[in-house]
Amino acid sequence: MRAKGRHRRPKNNAITRRIAVAGTGGAALAMPLIGATAAEAQPAAAAQAPQVMAMTKTAQAVAAGQPAKAPAKASAKPVIYSVVTGDTLSEIAQEHSVSGGWQQLYADNKALIGSDPSVIRPGLKLTIGGPAKAAPAVVQAAAAPAKSYPNNLDGWIRESLDVMAKHGIPGTYHGIHRNVMRESSGNPRAINLWDSNAAAGIPSKGLLQVIDPTFKAYHVPGTSLDSYDPVANITAACNYAAARYGSIDNVFGAY
Repeated sequence: MRAKGRHRRPKNNAITRRIAVAGTGGAALAMPLIGATAAEAQPAAAAQAPQVMAMTKTAQAVAAGQPAKAPAKASAKPVIYSVVTGDTLSEIAQEHSVSGGWQQLYADNKALIGSDPSVIRPGLKLTIGGPAKAAPAVVQAAAAPAKSYPNNLDGWIRESLDVMAKHGIPGTYHGIHRNVMRESSGNPRAINLWDSNAAAGIPSKGLLQVIDPTFKAYHVPGTSLDSYDPVANITAACNYAAARYGSIDNVFGAY
C-alpha cells in the first residue's frame, strides 16, 4: 500500500517498487526513531545555544586555535615584620613561607641585620617578600674644633672681640689695645692702690682697670667671674664703655 503524499512511481518499475517497499520495511520502522532523535536534538541544541554564546574569550580563543593568555597574578606586597625576643630568621621564614628560606630573608634584610644572621635584635623591622630599604645613612657633621687663642695680649683681645660680637658689644682691636696699653701696659694682674677708688676700698684691676662694682654690673655671660681674667676684664670694660660712651673706641683717657 502506497503511503499518502508519495508520488506514484511509473508502472514499468513495479519490481523495483516491490523491492523498495520490501526493503524499506525495516527502514520504515527505523525512520520514526531517526525522526524523533532529530526532533529531540533540535531543542537540545537550542538549549545549548546560550551556553555557547556565554563562552569566555579565553575559551573562544582556544576554540579558534589561539593560545590562551594566563590570568595576571596579583603582585604580593612586601610585609614588615617586627622582631620579638626569641625570634630566629629560620622560624620567621618558615612561618611566613619565605621562598628561599632564611637565607633569602637574610639577603633581603642584610643591610639592617648586619654581618651575623644569627643575631637579630628585638624591635628590628624586617621586610618579608622583598629587599628592605636601607636605612638612610646618618651623616654626622664633624664638630668644628674649638677656636684657640694664644695666651697673650693679642689672643686675649681677639677672644674678647669674638665674645663681644656674640653679644652685640661694639669695639675694635685697635680701640681695645690702645686703652689696655694706657691703663695697664698689658699686665692682667695690674692693680691701682693709690687713687680714690683704692681709697674707697674698690681698687681698679686688670687690663682695663675695672673696679669690682662696674665689673659685676657689666659682666658678660659666658666669661669668668674673676675680674683679673683677661677676657672677662676686657669684655666687661667694653660693655661698660659701650653703655656710657658708645664704644671703647671712643675712650681716650680715664673713664
